[in-house]
Amino acid sequence: MKSGYKVADAMTINPVSVDPCITLLECAKVMSEKHVGTVVIKDNEHSLGILSEQDIVRKAVAKGISANKKVREFMETKLITISPDADIYDALIKMRDNNIRHLPVIEDNQMVGLLTIKDILKIEPELFEMIIEKFELREESRKLINQIIPTEGICQTCGDYSEKVKELEGAVLCENCAKEQSSPEE
Repeated sequence: MKSGYKVADAMTINPVSVDPCITLLECAKVMSEKHVGTVVIKDNEHSLGILSEQDIVRKAVAKGISANKKVREFMETKLITISPDADIYDALIKMRDNNIRHLPVIEDNQMVGLLTIKDILKIEPELFEMIIEKFELREESRKLINQIIPTEGICQTCGDYSEKVKELEGAVLCENCAKEQSSPEE
């Protein structure tokens, strides 16, 4: 399912950025003041990584690490990225499959923007159900089972959620789309 919107149509062009030498506390204050959930860590004009609220909570606060540590110690540098020409639906699938809410947009090896779930919902609100479905299905046992044998998910042909999906030729399909693909043409 394609939305007809490109990532470039929705992305934040100038995301909030901070220096890698500021502290987690200073970064959290910037995030609070700017009302953002993620910042880009930049050294001059070069993007080094990103840091999200979840990174601060999970990598530092929950472990009792001082908020005076530098953000460079906690930023995510192994980024999952997308092209500005990609379809919004493909970006959402990538976010869902990697359990992330912020997707750096890369063109010619440069970060040209940041795409968030909020950005997507602003232009494509009907995708809300797909987002909710992902964040409601967080039970560990369910994840483990679905990694081995997918039993429920989003059909990669029609885009609908199905409680019974099948893998057919490398694609996850609902029962209807799987029947259509496997039945001979008349």
